[in-house]
Amino acid sequence: MILRNSDSETAFLRLALAAGFFSAVADRFGLWGPPGTQHAAWGDMAHFFRYVVILNPWFPATLIPTGGWLATFAEIALGLLLLIGFQTRWAARLSGLLLFAFALGMTAGTNIKSAFDASVFAASAGAFLLAKAPRFPWSIDLMIQAKSFSDANKVKML
Repeated sequence: MILRNSDSETAFLRLALAAGFFSAVADRFGLWGPPGTQHAAWGDMAHFFRYVVILNPWFPATLIPTGGWLATFAEIALGLLLLIGFQTRWAARLSGLLLFAFALGMTAGTNIKSAFDASVFAASAGAFLLAKAPRFPWSIDLMIQAKSFSDANKVKML
């Protein structure tokens, strides 16, 4: 396989976005430590839900747990899709939208500086840029594409 200049960058961006999603989810489940410890932003779902309230002041209180769990499941699913490189273009677009929504929520709930400090706008832009990549090296998508190409060539030879 010939490596192109963008191969390692594209794979690194997939990995970095997935790691960001997984780290945030791990924090909600206490894997970075309990609430109030040095490395935990939330430490558990209850503290995360309080943050969801701050980021979504327009949400009715009854929807906060649903919104928090939906965001958590979306981050897990998108992180997995990006990590393995399956349906990467769609996963990247949806990641960009999710991160942009998060950046807007941070801006509305705290201030734009917190969104800039957390590089959420940059991560969103990176996800949208990833969606435009011409190919996804070291991915299931590339394996499927190679198999389709191989199968098409076999049919032409018959």
